[in-house]
Amino acid sequence: MKLAAHGQSDVGKVRSANQDAIRTHVPEDEIALREHGVLYAIADGMGGYEHGGVASAVALETFFETFYSGHPLKSTQNMKRAVDQANLAVCQAAQRYNARMGTTLSAINLIGQQIHIAHIGDSRAYLVRGRQSTCLTNDHTAVGELVRMKLLSPDKVRKHERRSVLEKCLGMQLFVQPDITTYSLCEDDYVILCTDGLWAFVEDDEFARIALDIRDPQRISQALIDLALQRDSDDNVSALVIHVEQLTALPAAASVPRGFTQLIRSRFGGKV
Repeated sequence: MKLAAHGQSDVGKVRSANQDAIRTHVPEDEIALREHGVLYAIADGMGGYEHGGVASAVALETFFETFYSGHPLKSTQNMKRAVDQANLAVCQAAQRYNARMGTTLSAINLIGQQIHIAHIGDSRAYLVRGRQSTCLTNDHTAVGELVRMKLLSPDKVRKHERRSVLEKCLGMQLFVQPDITTYSLCEDDYVILCTDGLWAFVEDDEFARIALDIRDPQRISQALIDLALQRDSDDNVSALVIHVEQLTALPAAASVPRGFTQLIRSRFGGKV
């Protein structure tokens, strides 16, 4: 697998501190790379609570350590355990600081020809394939629930006054249930992780247009952040862009899990 990636964050025009965090890891050891793959993640500390920056940093550190200590070739299992441990670590940090704190977390594990996603909160993961961008995550917010119940159109989310009211995050409860999903990858795909301070001010189709016009992950992430700031984002603004330049060939005996093709087709309109 050959990847190019770049992540960056801006405090924005309103906040006095940056509560977003980005973390990446590409194992240097060939065995670790083959058995666990590459890991990228983004987290957004709770802006309305104390020590949001601590929460996002603690969550990512614990998540990465737990994931890479897990069983080889068990990505979804390792990601679920990593989320549980990250949640516990944030809860423990809140007790030490005697403060309420929480954070979103969206992580992607690239291994072989698949992408595994662990997600909780309202940061997002986008896939850009061809000229189309698709959001691969669901917002765990009151407004996101209205969209899932078909009571609100997705295009109304960005302007909704309750857009940032989280229903799930790390650190606020002892037990959490993240979304763990798996998708196939294609060469020349772009995967973009971003916090709500960015996606709330950048339309879905603009992710594809900017990625395909610019191509370079560092310049893409900067262009996305600049656009959100130009549109007066009221939060920290962060983006992590990964370009899948080349994929590892699958073994001849590899098979596609039952139901996997239907899952991909449902997301990409029948195109796999």
